[in-house]
Amino acid sequence: MSLTPIVILAFFVVILLASMIRILKEYERGVIFRLGRVIGYKGPGLIFLIPVIDKMVRVSLRTIVMDVPPQDVITKDNVSAKVNAVVFFRVIDPQKAIIEVENFLYATSQLAQTTLRSVLGESELDELLSDREKINNELQHLIDKATDPWGIKVSMVEVKHVDLPVEMQRAMAAQAEAERERRAKIISAEGEFQASEKLAAAAEVIGRHPAAIQLRYLQTLNVIAAENNSTTIFPIPLDLITPFLKSAKTREN
Repeated sequence: MSLTPIVILAFFVVILLASMIRILKEYERGVIFRLGRVIGYKGPGLIFLIPVIDKMVRVSLRTIVMDVPPQDVITKDNVSAKVNAVVFFRVIDPQKAIIEVENFLYATSQLAQTTLRSVLGESELDELLSDREKINNELQHLIDKATDPWGIKVSMVEVKHVDLPVEMQRAMAAQAEAERERRAKIISAEGEFQASEKLAAAAEVIGRHPAAIQLRYLQTLNVIAAENNSTTIFPIPLDLITPFLKSAKTREN
């Protein structure tokens, strides 16, 4: 019977110590409220609180990766698209993150969604598809500027996926195909032009050296003979039949 008061006292002491002691991890901080007034934040490690009087709110300082849900946007050139993104941010001032905004996670998420729609609404579709880095930097700057009073640092924003309507995908595919055909025709025309220049230069050389046509003639015969053909065609130089053509004209006159 004499041990009962001691057991009860020990029980209350354990409860008191449990309400006084808090252990915060390396990446955690505790914002302390004393009688409703904030007195700062503590941590990491062992934290002592005054029972009933002190209240503590844990805040993580690790980088948070937040997925921005797909947003329906209309670009500057009136193209509708569905775009989602991912935001990387962390709390750098736990006291502001708790006092200045009710729920900094929800607030950052909503701010990211509205900023994404606003920025993409001022960008053209080609810019959205080809210049992602510029849009990402602009999103990061605007969101970070808005969350700075909340003690939050936005380190990176990435546009993750752009979903276009089927009609727009078909139009872009047709445009890409037409562009490839245009490039192929230009390359072919440039090849023909370069070949004609080389042929003209070769003709000038042959014109200055008549014997070159005979060598070319022998090379042609060599190529023909290399094939297993039953019929061999001998090209006759025009120089051989020119005298006969002249004599025929003379007779007619």
